[in-house]
Amino acid sequence: MSKLNDAINKQYNFEIESAYLYVSMAHYMEEKGMSGFAHFFLKQAHEEIEHAEKMSHYLFSIDEKPTLEAIKKPQEEFGNFTETFKAAYEHEQEVTKRINELYDFSIEENDHKATSMLQWFVDEQVEEEDSFRTLIEQLERVNESWAGLYLLDEKLGQR
Repeated sequence: MSKLNDAINKQYNFEIESAYLYVSMAHYMEEKGMSGFAHFFLKQAHEEIEHAEKMSHYLFSIDEKPTLEAIKKPQEEFGNFTETFKAAYEHEQEVTKRINELYDFSIEENDHKATSMLQWFVDEQVEEEDSFRTLIEQLERVNESWAGLYLLDEKLGQR
């Protein structure tokens, strides 16, 4: 496997790890009685698995076999609701950093196939970060008030 394809494989595994983190956040929210928030994080987990699948399909399409790595146990406590979403946002920022590094590497390697595939991820991360920033802003506005939290919980349950 080339260095670039190995880096894509590492990101493939990080996407799966991201899903694992979001499942943990969903469990945390469910435990707090916020099924809409839990639903939101489970949808995020499913998206991360879809992202991993997109990378594995790409690797297979260029005759490379993705390899699975061990996934570390995610944290289980995340603080209040705003802090939980801030932790998720920070995680998405890390994903963005890694995708951007992969994209830059694909350009350095003059690998047009990889650059084309990674462009989708670059665009996706803009959407992901914007979504979390918006939710954090809304959470900060309601200032952990139960009335506001229940409204957001209902909204996120419809995602």
